[in-house]
Parts: sequence; structure tokens; C-alpha cells
Amino acid sequence: MQNHSENQTAGGDDPRRLFAFNGGFFFQKRLRRILSLAGYDLRFGRPTPEDLIAIWGNSPTAHRGHAMAQKTGASQLYVEDAFLRSLFPGRVGKEPPIGLMIDTTCPHFDPSQPSDLEKLLKHEPLDDTALLNRARGAIERLKESHLTKYAAVDPHLPPPDPGYVLVIDQTRDDAAVTASGADKLRFQEMLVMAQEENPGARVLIKTHPETQHGARAGYYGEKDTRDNVRLYTDAISPWLLLEGAIAVYTVSSQLGFEAILAGHKPRVFGQPFYAGWELTQDEFPIYRRQRRLTRAQLFAAAMILYPTWYDPCRDRLCELEDSLEQLAAQTRTWREDRHGWNAFGMRLWKRKPLQSFFGRHKALTFDKRKSTRPAMVWASKQGPDGATRIEDGFLRSRGLGAELVPPMSLVCDDLGIYYDPNQESRLEHLICQRTSLRPDQQLRVERLTKSLKKHRITKYNLGGATFDLPEGHRILVPGQVEDDASILTGTTKIKTNLDLLKTTRAANPTARILYKPHPDVEAGLRKGQIPPEEAATYADIVLDQADMAPLLEKVDEVWTMTSLTGFEALLHGRKVTTLGAPFYSGWGLTDDRGDVPARRTAQSSLEGLIHAALIDYPLYRDPVSGLPCSVEVALDRLASGEIPHPSWGNRLLSKLQGRFASYQSLWR
Repeated sequence: MQNHSENQTAGGDDPRRLFAFNGGFFFQKRLRRILSLAGYDLRFGRPTPEDLIAIWGNSPTAHRGHAMAQKTGASQLYVEDAFLRSLFPGRVGKEPPIGLMIDTTCPHFDPSQPSDLEKLLKHEPLDDTALLNRARGAIERLKESHLTKYAAVDPHLPPPDPGYVLVIDQTRDDAAVTASGADKLRFQEMLVMAQEENPGARVLIKTHPETQHGARAGYYGEKDTRDNVRLYTDAISPWLLLEGAIAVYTVSSQLGFEAILAGHKPRVFGQPFYAGWELTQDEFPIYRRQRRLTRAQLFAAAMILYPTWYDPCRDRLCELEDSLEQLAAQTRTWREDRHGWNAFGMRLWKRKPLQSFFGRHKALTFDKRKSTRPAMVWASKQGPDGATRIEDGFLRSRGLGAELVPPMSLVCDDLGIYYDPNQESRLEHLICQRTSLRPDQQLRVERLTKSLKKHRITKYNLGGATFDLPEGHRILVPGQVEDDASILTGTTKIKTNLDLLKTTRAANPTARILYKPHPDVEAGLRKGQIPPEEAATYADIVLDQADMAPLLEKVDEVWTMTSLTGFEALLHGRKVTTLGAPFYSGWGLTDDRGDVPARRTAQSSLEGLIHAALIDYPLYRDPVSGLPCSVEVALDRLASGEIPHPSWGNRLLSKLQGRFASYQSLWR
């Protein structure tokens, strides 16, 4: 089953010539790019009957395109924003859309004739199990991430007390309103009906986001607030608002569509695309729509098959799920950063990368004085009480942090930090929440794990030498930086690489023990070197400058204090023994010989652990586009090596600190 956008132009055909008489088509770079990728050659001039004319919905300039179509006989192509667009409305945030609805018949909101979307809903079988499973998973993902068309909503706002009737306002004279034949009187009739049909119930009138921002007027105002009727203007998640409603009334708002997905059967006073499929109570039925659909079928057509979705990081058309995750990443960044941050304990070279992660909406400050902003601190440094702690993520870079290579991922923890078992961390909470996964989450983790193994992705992705390994039962012992915070906080008995080797040998006298020093230690940048003669006493081979990824494919076990290599070994299906208390211990997946916190009682699947650690916990930033991104985009960059090199200043500073590594206490 193909996406609607794939049906418009054959992959090998020449682009269709598309003429426009609305300046927005030429001035909006993203719009031009999506149309180009969808197979349209946008241009000026006079079209022929074989050409197309682009019309933006029912915009004030649409008449120009209609007139030219009548003169020339060219067909019309209707373009609108998709149902997931951006953080803010285009008039407010000036952000480009992440998807378009491209229709060869009429705009999706125009009920005067069947649009391409209506044809899909009426005639497409919509019985493919894989498609409907995708739809169900995407609906849950929207709810979980509190995503909507304009996603700058706050899921932490307390919702109104439940038991209210929700009446949805729209912007005055919007095309979706006028196409349904609605006007101010229709909105007033709807409000009266909401009160009459729900006597004694509170009525909340939800204003449109553009009205909230003062960009466009709505149909309701303060004059409509009387008795138990009031305007609701908070930028709350629609999923939270719908959860407490006992009835939903709308003319043609997208929130009516989301009400269906939330389990409501909204009362509809217009003729939007989602009316007429026995999922709504229609005041003005469209009698040609005579099909009963499920919520998943409605969603599959409207969100998967019909729109043309765009991936701004990889600059390509994509599936709904890719755009959904992209908007989720951008939305998370806005929600966490919109109040700004005051940062502590950040070395000078880290400040520019931190601004790219956390300064998109309000620049970071590095003021040690008292600030009204939320505080963040590098996890191993001292900061104010209650500060959010920041650390490198588990898929970090191609190159070492000690060599000043900027990270592609960071973790933010408002409770503790993942490597310190002495207090709860946000990661622990996430692991507990992922003890069971939905089918779509399970599938995503399986694909992610397969890709990690296929491309041999690790934390630093340094490459390195390969070795002929001795035959027998092979145990990999990864060395660590001995003054690293994960050793100082995460171990109680075994705290040095030499003691780790001794303990592993004592417990496995006949095994083949492979010792791999930590890259920072090999580079002479950090503490933890074992004299060669002592290492040879306990290890069968010392793997200097070895490539970690191929090793994990060839060994049988990993013994570690707290190294991330233990987590990577779990991804490869290897047995892991921990002598400390790393974040992945205590969940029933490892042989734990350290002091694991008693609070870790949940039994996690490996997939649940991976979802928490690689999808839920970190923030990712695409080094090419500069945008917040999903783990899949970060993995693609690491696999391809398509990552800008550090500046010459970073490289010079890295060489200098390597030269003066013995004085690291002065610069760490």
C-alpha cells in the first residue's frame, strides 16, 4: 500500500511542472523543497493545459490560481499544512511545516466534493494489519508525547477538574469554517446546544492557538462567559484536556479529530473530513459518506496515507513515524528550554556545544550569581541544590570528549545522574516505566538494536585495530578511567583496573581474558594505566587501540566495574557480570556482584532497558542540520561519518591538554 504522495508522481518520471501565483510558494524554502521532493517543478510563467497550478487551500490569493486555471485549462493542485505542523502556528513562530497535504481535487476541508482524502476514507480497503498497527502505535505516541498540530503545549499544566463540556473555538473566517458553511451564528448555536444537552455541566470554550497568541480573532470572547461558561486559554496538552471532558462540540476543528482518537464521539456542527464515518454525531450529515470506520482506519488514511511527510535532518520525504519523532524531539527541547538555563561547572570548550543543545529558544547564561532561571550543572561538578545534572549520552560522538570532540547526545537528570547509584535517577524511573512495551515500541527497539549491531556503533566510535583472539571461553574486561565519577560513586570494593583484572582471573582461572584499556587512558589523558608486566600476569592478551564493536561480536562474556561496555554487550546478547552498580545492573539482566541498590526491584526486559536508555533519556542533536533529532538520525550520522570536524581551536587545545596531561588537575 503506497502513501498518497507516492501515487502522485512515479519515482522515475520527470517532475510535473507546477506554476504558482502566490508568493508564499516561492518565499518559503521548506515548502519549495517538499514539493520538489514530491516530484513537482515549481516555476513562474504561464502554464499549459498539461501543467499544474498550485493553490494554497482557500487562501486570499487562491482566486489568482483559479482564474489562471480557467484561462489555460491547467489542472489545480491544492496544498495545505499537514495535521502535525510545528511548535507554533506559521503566523506566530514563522516555522516551516514538517509535512504537507497535497490534493489533486480540492482541499481536505472542503466538503463540496470528495477530496483525495475522502476518496481514501471511502474506497481504500484500510484492512492491512501492518498499516493499522502503525496507526494504533502512532496514536499512542501522540498521546504519550502530547503532540498536536501546534505542539508548543505544556503537559505539566494541571488540567481543569474533570466533568466539563468542551466547546472548541476556531479562528474567525478560517477556510475550514467557511467551507462548512459556518459563521458566527453557527458557533453561537453550538454553544447553546452544548448547554441545553448537558444541563448543569460546566462548559469550557477552548480558544485556538492563533487566538491565544493574538494573531487572529476567534468566534467567542469574554461576553460569552456567563454562569458556568468560561473561556479556556491555557496552552495545555489537548490530550489532557480531552481526558477530563464528558462531551466535545466542534464545527470543523482538528481538535475534533483528536477527540475521536481520545475516545470521544464529538458533536460536529460543520462538515470536516472526519465527519460521516460513524465516529461523530453530525448536525449536518454528508450523505455520500456511508462507511463505518474505526479510529485506527481514520487515522491511517488521514495521517499515514494522505500527507507528504518531510525529514528536515536528512532532507528527504519520510514516513509519519519519522516526522512524528522529529517533532517530538523539537517539542521536548522547547518544553525543557523555553525558560532558559543558568549553567554551572561547564568548561569553556563545552559552552558552544551546550548552547546548540539548550540555547535554541533562550540563550544559556553562565552566571555564578543568583538567577531566577533553572540551574544546570555538569554532573561531576558542584552546583546549586536541585540543579539538573548534565552528562554525555550513551551514543556520544566519533571521537573522545577528552579530545574535545563535541557530543551528539546529552542526558539531563532532574533527580540524580545515571552513574551514581547512591540516589535515584530519572533513568531509573524510565526503566521502571518500560517494563512492558507497546508493539510499536518493541518494533522500534528491535530495529534500533539491529542497526546498532549492523553498523558497529558504540559510544565513541573510534575504530581501531583488530586482533587474532585466543581460542576458548573469552571474557572481555574493559578498562575504565579510575578517577571517573562512575567509579567514585558506583563501586565500593573494586575501584582500579588492576583489581578488576585480578578479580576476573580469580573467578575464571581457565578462561581467556582479554583486557582492553580505556581510550582516554591510552591517549594519556586520564588515570588508569596498568603496567604491562602486571597486565600480562592476569590477562591473556592486552588489546591496545582495539576496535570495541568487533570485540563484542567475538567474546562470550564481559566483566566490568561500571563501564558502558557492559550495556553494549547486553545489546549483543552477551553475558555481563558487574562488580559495581552501573545503571543497567539490578534489573534481572546481569550477574551483579556489586552493591546494587535495593530499590531496583523491577524486572526489565532488555528491550525496555534499551528504550529507556537510548530513546527516552537522552537528548540528541543532529550535527549537520543543527536541529534536535531522534536517536535514529544520530545513529545514521555516526554510521555514515557525516559529522562536521571540530574547529581548529578545539584540535589545538586538545593537543595542548594531551601534552600537559600530568597537570590535568589544573584544567579538569
